[in-house]
Amino acid sequence: MAEQQSRTQQQQQQQQMQVQPTEAIKSLLPQKGPSKSQILAVVTLFPVGGALLCLAGLTLVGTVIGLAVATPVFLLFSPVLVPAALTIALAVTGFLTSGAFGITALSALSWMINYMRKMRGTAGEQMEHAKRRVQEAAGHMGQRTAQK
Repeated sequence: MAEQQSRTQQQQQQQQMQVQPTEAIKSLLPQKGPSKSQILAVVTLFPVGGALLCLAGLTLVGTVIGLAVATPVFLLFSPVLVPAALTIALAVTGFLTSGAFGITALSALSWMINYMRKMRGTAGEQMEHAKRRVQEAAGHMGQRTAQK
């Protein structure tokens, strides 16, 4: 009897374990189906995505074919193309460097001018402050001498 009860309990546990995973999966799924707007988005985006993927593939094939055709031409004309490419690269680098140095010089000059303007304004303010202090000290000394 005890064996039969333990067997039935084991069978019930196995059935529960088999039911629980499906319930766990069902709990992860949404309770209701997709909305109309979601279905419409999927229906319209699949063909657009497919068309763009086809265009990307055609572009890749065209690039590979163009490279296969142009490689022999590059090899034949490389004694001319390599120096020309180097010359152009150096010229572009020179122009960019010149522009960078020019901008740096202008910003440095601008900073120096602003610094000098502030210093001149500060020196004038300091001079006025010093004059006031001298006048106050002279007035104070005059009062002290008058009191004695």
